[in-house]
Amino acid sequence: MENEKWFGIPREEIDWFPKIDEEKCINCMACFEKCSHGVYLKENEKPKVVNPKNCVVGCTGCDEICPQKAISHPPKEYLEELVKRDDFKMGCNCGGNC
Repeated sequence: MENEKWFGIPREEIDWFPKIDEEKCINCMACFEKCSHGVYLKENEKPKVVNPKNCVVGCTGCDEICPQKAISHPPKEYLEELVKRDDFKMGCNCGGNC
């Protein structure tokens, strides 16, 4: 995953990864089974986010499959703002519409 970019933005600069609400989580491991990118690890019979930067930017598959809605990602608007910011730095100024 090193040197990976999303719309020209280095992955390590993007805070896109799942967060687990421990109070809602019932340890069903649906998130662990759904994610094929190694984001989760099973630890003491519970899912744990161990490789957050392995999460595919924009993916919310584990959110959607969680029966308790215990997993969340940043809002999609976060990604839109990143694209706008990066376009501005590169001088595009299209707001992400190019």
